[in-house]
This record gives sequence, structure tokens and C-alpha cells, in this order.
Amino acid sequence: MRMYENVIVFNPQLEEENLEKAINRVEEVIKNANGEVTKIDRWGKRRLAYEIKGFTEGYYLYVEMKAPSSTAQELDRVLKISDDVIRHLIIRQNT
Repeated sequence: MRMYENVIVFNPQLEEENLEKAINRVEEVIKNANGEVTKIDRWGKRRLAYEIKGFTEGYYLYVEMKAPSSTAQELDRVLKISDDVIRHLIIRQNT
């Protein structure tokens, strides 16, 4: 298994309850695909460097996970089709 870093930018207009559901869904996708969440850091609302999909702000979430490459691919697929996600990035750590 490899270590991955994920930064996910959620829609800033999400209500707190829906934001929690979206974050829990990310965790579930990782766990169901044989991965392990090692760290979650909520960076909160921040201003975007440039407008994305009409938004100038976004809710940032940082996730570290230990998982096989298939888990990273599945998480990428789920985040791409999620309406709550403005932008995401998954990076494999060199360890």
C-alpha cells in the first residue's frame, strides 16, 4: 500500500449537514476500497486564487490515506461525478 495526499475543494454554499455527509462519503469510499484514512484536516472556507465554476471561495479538506492504487482511482472517479466537489487533487507521496 502507498501513501496518498488528497486536497478536496467543496462548494462553499453547502450547509453544515450536507458538508458532513460529503466528508463522510469520502471516508467511506476510501474504507470500502481497502484503504485507510490516516489524517483528515479541515482547512475551512478559503478564497480561491481564481474563479472555478462561478465560485470565488471553497471549503478545503486535506486527507492523507494509505491505500492501493485502485482506491485512489475509485476516489478520483467518485469525486469527479460529485456535484458538491469543485476541484480535487490526489498525489502519491514518495516514501
